[in-house]
Amino acid sequence: MGKRLLSVIVVGLLLTGVGAGCSAKKKKGAEGEPGAGAGAGVGEEGLGAGGSLDRYKSGTLGAGGEQGPLQDVRFPFDSSELDDAARSILQDNGNWLKDHSNAKVELEGHTDERGTVEYNLALGAKRARSAKDYLVALGVSADRMSTISYGEELPICQEHDESCWQTNRRVHFVVSGD
Repeated sequence: MGKRLLSVIVVGLLLTGVGAGCSAKKKKGAEGEPGAGAGAGVGEEGLGAGGSLDRYKSGTLGAGGEQGPLQDVRFPFDSSELDDAARSILQDNGNWLKDHSNAKVELEGHTDERGTVEYNLALGAKRARSAKDYLVALGVSADRMSTISYGEELPICQEHDESCWQTNRRVHFVVSGD
């Protein structure tokens, strides 16, 4: 637990720009090539209230019943590309957002534990952006959505196997309003 809390603090420092020139230790089995996507933003609007970070702090991240009206979108290893299943989920999510015009949503990009902190934050940001771009193409107003990347820092599954990693590679939707 202490290592994860330290990781969350590091992410917070990265989000505020502290330590911008620091490099992270490369881990074995990275989710992509080291340095790919370097310089990508972590979030558009900072940490959102009621999202995964708040649930992590309260110890309820991964607990049942927290999905809300919008379904998570899953991604293959080292990818921010939307497959047919992801597009289908996003179409359903887009329909819900169109029916609930007062709702705003934060799209949280997450990765599995493999890769450097910087790489995973960049990949999480790309995943959130690809989901947002698809929703915009479906007619959901961009000003109702914000994105943030938590990279590997807030996993909903703690095991060290492919099944768990697949669960953590996602975009999670946090709805406010409506």
